[in-house]
Amino acid sequence: MTQVVGKEQSTSKNLVAHPLENIEDVEEFYAAINRHHLTHAITKERPYTYWTIELYDKKNGIRGGGGLGVLAADTRRVAEESNVPFVLITPFYPSEQHQHYIKEGDRFNNYTTHENVDYHDYGYQFLDTVNIHCNNTLVSLDVIEKVLGSTRIICITEPGFGELYSGDSGGDHRLFQEVALGFGGYQALKLAGLKPAIMQLNEVATFFAALARLDELTKNGMDFYEAVVYTRKHTLYTNHTLVQAAEADFSFEQFERFVFPNLKSLAVKKWLADKFENGHIKLSAVTIEIAELRSGVSKLHARVANYRDLAGNKVKFKAVTNGIDIPTWTDKDIIKYLTEKGIIDKFYLPTADYLEKINSIEAKDIIKLKKHGRKELNEVLAHRPNQYGKYVNIPEDALLFEFKRRFVDYKRPWLAFSNPERLKKILEENNAYYILCGRVHEGDDRMAGRLHNLLDLVDRDEILRERVHYLPDYDEELGRALSIGSNVSINNPIVGLEACGTSWMKDIINFGLLISTHDGGVADAAADNYLNIHGNTESEEIESLYLRMEEAVATWQHDFDLEYLIKRQLAAFLPVISGTRMLKDYLEYLF
Repeated sequence: MTQVVGKEQSTSKNLVAHPLENIEDVEEFYAAINRHHLTHAITKERPYTYWTIELYDKKNGIRGGGGLGVLAADTRRVAEESNVPFVLITPFYPSEQHQHYIKEGDRFNNYTTHENVDYHDYGYQFLDTVNIHCNNTLVSLDVIEKVLGSTRIICITEPGFGELYSGDSGGDHRLFQEVALGFGGYQALKLAGLKPAIMQLNEVATFFAALARLDELTKNGMDFYEAVVYTRKHTLYTNHTLVQAAEADFSFEQFERFVFPNLKSLAVKKWLADKFENGHIKLSAVTIEIAELRSGVSKLHARVANYRDLAGNKVKFKAVTNGIDIPTWTDKDIIKYLTEKGIIDKFYLPTADYLEKINSIEAKDIIKLKKHGRKELNEVLAHRPNQYGKYVNIPEDALLFEFKRRFVDYKRPWLAFSNPERLKKILEENNAYYILCGRVHEGDDRMAGRLHNLLDLVDRDEILRERVHYLPDYDEELGRALSIGSNVSINNPIVGLEACGTSWMKDIINFGLLISTHDGGVADAAADNYLNIHGNTESEEIESLYLRMEEAVATWQHDFDLEYLIKRQLAAFLPVISGTRMLKDYLEYLF
């Protein structure tokens, strides 16, 4: 059996002699892989496999729920651009959810609609069916595939699969979806004639894929302990959250109905059964056990994530900061500008002398490019109604603040509205607008209530009503348009709770100013590289936020200040935000 090159093999000495982190060019990187025979580990038949419960890629028919899905789509795109044999395995959800907010009478009401999705409409090919055992029933899953260059999307699906994150996180339907992805997805790989060189498990919902591999190895005659070692050495668990305690658990009784019937090996069943504590199990605990390689999605996240193994020892994570697929999220004119200036190369990585080349950026070019972005934004806004059912057009000469993130507690979307008079003064005196968008999770009544309160606050004031717009049903299209068309992005999570975030990366590459707390991936660079929100209390942070908003206004009014801050942001974060850099980091860590 061909094995992935490991740290103990002689090849590792050559890697030390030629450290990959010093290689600037992607072509040189892959040449280094060839020199050290690492391509024996990743081939078309033995690809890099990437498992995710969520994909956010509407072009390919799947609408995700947030950053995890967006990251998955970006990672596949980067792999295709870099010609890496890469297979993304995910469910195809036959239904997707859309949110609508509209004022009716004196109240803002929210509606949820559900749209059926047919994979035939997106170019997928039906391969065959696979079967899994769930709740005393044999469930047949369709296996579909779409080939995109060196990459593939392989999905499992069936009519009753439901929507992404439907049901309670510890409920039967969620467990069914996760078991279907793991056991069904692993069978789907075999159906496609593929064997995974590496399995990257994105969050614990994908644990069952590695369990299926362990079961197959043992069933086929490998000694159980050798199978455990082999599976662990070829499995990477990427954690995207910070606190293990917040994770839902499943009961032994649920596993008896949904998991154990899919295992053929008695040794694997016993191994898994022994992991339960008081009749319950957290998937993170067993995912940590089955994956020797573990990564966090930013430097800060890898340092502070609080996860422990079954022995109670704190788990260490390797920091591989998330990145974005730059051509997907960046105004094409900005990409052309950065390329012609010699700041990024054809792989969208910073050039060797990018720090020097950044100095050639001029304020007049920034302003011109952002005007082009504003035009594209308004084209999108022309079919995206606000909370009044009206279509918004942001004037070319107006300043635009935006907040575009999931509407969850720790991201604090209401922070800029803490002092309505202060916000109103900033907007009115500076011909500025504020666009707020983000989806509330279905069933999150508390956050839905906070959003209603915020919309009521805006509605009561004539100036805020004119200048603040909430855009429901946040998605990829709106996210990209706001990145390229706004002037200032606000990112104010409670420090210590954001794992990485990638929305802010899209703002920086599109020449927007970033106002942020020092959290997540933003903390990969020093806080003086952007407009930092700071304070020991929330009231101090609110005051800091308003000061930074006023500073952003002044910056856009003075060419020298604008040039200075945009250059400073790019110099600090351009290496961080590159999706190609992220893939290089993963390959270096894995091999």
